[in-house]
Amino acid sequence: MSKDIYAALGVKRRINAAGTLTRLGGALMDEEVVAAMAAAARASVDIGELQAAASRAISRITTAQAGMVTTGAAAALTLAAAAAMTRWDIARMAALPHADGFPNEIILPRTHYTSYAHALRASGARIVDIGHNDRGTGAGVRGLEAWEIEAAITPRTAAFALAVNPGNIPDLKIVADVCRPRDVPVIVDAAAQLPPKSNLKKFLELGADLVAFSGGKAIGGPQASGILAGRRDLVGAALAQQLDMDVSPATWAPPDLIDVKAMKGVPHHGLGRGFKAGKEEIVGLLVALERFAAADDEASNAALEKRLARISKDLGEGIAGRIVPARETGRVPQLHLAVEDPVALSRRLQAGDPPVHLSERYAAQGILIIDPQALRPEDDAALVKAVRSALP
Repeated sequence: MSKDIYAALGVKRRINAAGTLTRLGGALMDEEVVAAMAAAARASVDIGELQAAASRAISRITTAQAGMVTTGAAAALTLAAAAAMTRWDIARMAALPHADGFPNEIILPRTHYTSYAHALRASGARIVDIGHNDRGTGAGVRGLEAWEIEAAITPRTAAFALAVNPGNIPDLKIVADVCRPRDVPVIVDAAAQLPPKSNLKKFLELGADLVAFSGGKAIGGPQASGILAGRRDLVGAALAQQLDMDVSPATWAPPDLIDVKAMKGVPHHGLGRGFKAGKEEIVGLLVALERFAAADDEASNAALEKRLARISKDLGEGIAGRIVPARETGRVPQLHLAVEDPVALSRRLQAGDPPVHLSERYAAQGILIIDPQALRPEDDAALVKAVRSALP
């Protein structure tokens, strides 16, 4: 096959100024990560042993008791829900996704409800809604309160789930304070809450029992990778339901994350078997995580702001642009472009040669966003040219 793999396949390369979106392939991996994945592909290893090594690295960086590499944050949520329902009970592991015979309800506040609730349901869990969305709709000022959480917990409750963002993080402490004494695990979807890298520790410090991160976004790892970090027993139960368990119980050497005595036996393939993480993804994610944790956020954001300022200047005075700093976005700096018909402009850009993608997150407010996270510096000039050409 030719050197340009995408040309050989008849697939267009795109200029991605929309962020680390999965549909556009996520982050662009550094050469060090790519090289690590290639090296990992050339040897056979015990995946359980490799996941145990991954756990040690994830624990050191996040302060979690344990961690594992998953095939994305959505897979991490499904495994987290499964672990919360089964703990070490291998009969329950075998039953999933049919969970009516044991606690299978996951409480999810309406203010944290997203389409990724499907990932929780995929485990066999039943979602229980609580609370109101008064703040989100502008109908009021009150948010989630402790008494609502207490009233919602029943003998059928397996876990409490949250999808955190900078605006609702205070809910986590309230939830954890109620759930922890009742041994109700708190699962946090933090897939896109990096950067800042401090969030690798923050949600665990606030009381989360399990946290799901995307590996293929800001961390810069393989697109099909993620992290599940948190309590050792729950991560271990999740791992037991992901690994290849077509093993001889007499000769199997379980990774130290899995408590065979507590399981009282060796489980068969679990619900998460379809979410198996390969050695290449595990190694690539770990190298990317080390790089991400060691990076200087301030220096990186300053460099991105400088690029965005140049792009804004080159776009000219015909389009109103405003640089929104990282302290405002909560992640990285962005360039917000005020345009008359954002959807029409976005459509023209995507139909161009090369196709160009801007973020449509605020299109309803008349804004398209240039998000530089997956934008190659060498594409900046082509991006400017495409936007200027697509303007009416």
